[in-house]
Amino acid sequence: MSKGKLFVISGASGVGKGTVLGIMMKKRSDLSFSVSATTRPPRPGEIDGVHYYFVTKERFEEMIARGEFLEYDAHAKNYYGTPRAQAEEKLAHGPVLLDIEPNGAKQVKRSAPDAVLIFLMPPSMQELERRLRGRGDTPEDQIQVRMERAAWEMEQRSWYDYVVTNDDAERCADEILTIIANLA
Repeated sequence: MSKGKLFVISGASGVGKGTVLGIMMKKRSDLSFSVSATTRPPRPGEIDGVHYYFVTKERFEEMIARGEFLEYDAHAKNYYGTPRAQAEEKLAHGPVLLDIEPNGAKQVKRSAPDAVLIFLMPPSMQELERRLRGRGDTPEDQIQVRMERAAWEMEQRSWYDYVVTNDDAERCADEILTIIANLA
């Protein structure tokens, strides 16, 4: 049986999930990260199989039809999902981190009730918008879509197990690592 526990990290686009997760992974070598599949194109510097599995829409839909996802959802005009086999394999070795949005988090909680859901909040909506614009890779129409989505996502935080504000990535990572240490 599995030796690990699933820790779902959610938050709006631009909240700093990737930065916080990177800090956490450096501080605890026993954590593993479940790489999601997506139909969106890679951003500069992203590597297939490391940051995401980049697949076509057709391939993603075939994977859905075969039940190959622990969870999946569509937002910002793309699919995102967690390949089930990969997550299960990593759980055999210890705690597994998932970076997924609220609809996916609900799916994970249904199929793995002992999963721990952690929502990252931005310090403010203004700071979230500043971060999205600061990336320099998001078109204006997508910034507006993501800000609208962010408002909805932040409303979902009430059913998460923990809510952590990312006002400082290092402090935020340490807070989440404390949660994991107490539960894993």
